[in-house]
Amino acid sequence: MNLILIGPPGSGKGTQAELLREKNGFVHYSTGEVFRDHIRRKTPVGLQVEKYVTSGGLVPDAVVLEVVNSFLAENAGKPILFDGFPRTIPQAEGLDNVLAENKLAVDMAVLVDLPDDEVVKRLTARRQCRKCSKIYNLTFKPSKVENACDDCGGELYQRKDDCEGVIRDRLNTYHQQTEPVLGYYSSQDKLKRIDGALGRDKVYQEITRLIGAA
Repeated sequence: MNLILIGPPGSGKGTQAELLREKNGFVHYSTGEVFRDHIRRKTPVGLQVEKYVTSGGLVPDAVVLEVVNSFLAENAGKPILFDGFPRTIPQAEGLDNVLAENKLAVDMAVLVDLPDDEVVKRLTARRQCRKCSKIYNLTFKPSKVENACDDCGGELYQRKDDCEGVIRDRLNTYHQQTEPVLGYYSSQDKLKRIDGALGRDKVYQEITRLIGAA
């Protein structure tokens, strides 16, 4: 199965991706992680990607899709979970073409949905340890001692990208660039929606139900 997981920042789709990888045997495709892997291994496509990453430029879709094609070849026959990709209509069309070249197709796109205000509430409550980088949340995963990491005792702080203004900017980008992708998969009758406010376990149960029914 080729599954796409879509959602706004803070919706918990990253957590769901990890659960699906650990419990359901999916191979996890996350563009950033795969880029770093290719750069580390100094593959031909990794050298291409590195040029853009080190200069601070956006990696062109053609190169991103080369990375996807390489990933498919390395994981032939395995169920793949695309996490946060595709982000735009051209990427979605390109992914369909790359999959078709490998006699594959997107089987399902799952949207883990969450209202903007809830996203802001979740992310502004996030805290990270300065020493070990462990993540906490003041709302649903607080540390035992205020402002101190349970594991190493390090100071907890709010990252700059967890401030409301930055989060709103990220949400605007999501609405402008990624929401059209929902229509793309809906028109193919492949889009399923899940309420991200249900919580981690219930969202996971709903995703596995949808997968089982596919």
